[in-house]
Amino acid sequence: MALWLGPGTTESAKLSTRFNYFHQADRIVVKPNFVSHAPEGRSSGGEYGLYAGRLSEEKGIRVLLRAAAKSSSSILLKVAGDGPLLEEARDSMAGHVDLLGRVSPEQVVDLMRGARFVIVPSICFENFPLVIAESFACGVPVIASRLGYLAEIVEDGRTGLLFAPGDSQDLAAKVDWAWSNPEAMSEMGRAARREYECKYTSEHNYRMLMEIYQRAITSRAPQGRAVAKELVEG
Repeated sequence: MALWLGPGTTESAKLSTRFNYFHQADRIVVKPNFVSHAPEGRSSGGEYGLYAGRLSEEKGIRVLLRAAAKSSSSILLKVAGDGPLLEEARDSMAGHVDLLGRVSPEQVVDLMRGARFVIVPSICFENFPLVIAESFACGVPVIASRLGYLAEIVEDGRTGLLFAPGDSQDLAAKVDWAWSNPEAMSEMGRAARREYECKYTSEHNYRMLMEIYQRAITSRAPQGRAVAKELVEG
């Protein structure tokens, strides 16, 4: 094996070494997700919070709904997605939660552009959720669980906010703060867009992928020459 390539972050690479039985950590390369076509920036300062994803236990949908019930702000929370907890989510919705169901990828981007922030409340270890790259591309900050790679992708206080995983009270407090501090969230949104432009564009991803391929070819070249020599001399 020349190189092992996986999506994620530098933290992903550290974890991947645990599965590298040959202790060849230098052959692990991590390439983040990207957004192929940059959407326009958000259309306003944000009129609501948004969750876009699977409605399931590991994605933290129950944590999100409990936080919505505890929030002291009047912010509207839009929930876009489908999954095994759809009916439970519908039954337990607070008055200021709008359950949209399944929507198209294009509609998700439109919803992001109108949001003040996007919430990623996962209680499982995520690799690199595309929804974060899409949010950053729209210039929208992310409120995410301080869990695994999420805490590396979202920089607390710069491109979004982090809360204790599974803690609905802490999430509610972060949502209330975000709603009460629109200027700070707008600045985080601008920082998120800069993060996208530096790391998550298709052009940057293409250059990174070509560099990875070149590294793989170069690392295999000596082995290839050695095998060829053995065949010729044998």
